Amino acid sequence: MKVALAGAGAFGIKHLEAHRHIDGIQVVSLVENDSNKAQQVAEQYGIAHVTTDLAEALAQEVDAVILCTPTPMHAQQAIACMEAGKNVQVEIPVADCWQDAQAVYDLQQKTGLVCMVGHTRRFNPSHQWLKQRILNGVLHIQQLHVETYFFRRTNTNALGNPRSWTDHLLWHHAAHTVDLFQYQTGEQVTVANAIAGPLHPNLCIAMDMSVQLKTDSGKICTLSLSFNNDGPLGSFFRYICDNGTYIARYDDLVDGQEIAIDVSDIAVSMNGIELQDREFYSAIREGRQPNASVADVLPCYATLEQLEQSLNQSP
Repeated sequence: MKVALAGAGAFGIKHLEAHRHIDGIQVVSLVENDSNKAQQVAEQYGIAHVTTDLAEALAQEVDAVILCTPTPMHAQQAIACMEAGKNVQVEIPVADCWQDAQAVYDLQQKTGLVCMVGHTRRFNPSHQWLKQRILNGVLHIQQLHVETYFFRRTNTNALGNPRSWTDHLLWHHAAHTVDLFQYQTGEQVTVANAIAGPLHPNLCIAMDMSVQLKTDSGKICTLSLSFNNDGPLGSFFRYICDNGTYIARYDDLVDGQEIAIDVSDIAVSMNGIELQDREFYSAIREGRQPNASVADVLPCYATLEQLEQSLNQSP
């Protein structure tokens, strides 16, 4: 299967590394605005075609596209890929507003192509271990408590390199937890509230945010997000259940007493990004919609819209 990848930043590299472990996939085209970076990455990963223009990559003989481009471009580029007849995986979030998320969904429904969104938490072995026990009735979530913390007071990416766009706590980072909460509980959010701290004077975004979610059956989620945290970075998920407490740190899992749980037999890899990519290609080959299809994750974006309205109504 021939693939084009757009965006050679931090997450583009994560996907290229994951591809080293997936048979039958060849990345044949790289889209990247930084020509020096593009050439270096293309040489390192054996990619023959390099361009700054997504349309040029779509004109190549490719079956699928992975988009690791700036968030404001996701919806427009996902639509362009499907209009060109290409299956597409777009990194989280699929869009930074509800209307654009709907537009991507509408086109996927019209074309029947695979359109998957990079909601990696669905694929991390730690969360998969818990999902299996929830489905088997061994565990029932009472509360999901999540901390998503970064120290990012300048416009830089995960590698500390300057960004051409501004990241967002709600439409990017909260999307992981909002989707995971509904996915793990199997229930829709019926109550969604959010408050935010002051806007950064230069970035013009809220640097701190608190989110509360509740399902019809009474399960709750408490999410704290910050770009101001000078400490351990990343997202940490505490599952408070009727039959135990568990803490997921990306692909790793411990119980409430910090005793490690072996999740190595959950899947063929311990790398959530690799498992996400494997699902994308399997869905294309099998002619089905993948886990984390745009249809699967659309309720997440409806809830993000609710949360944005909540923020706009806050004094």
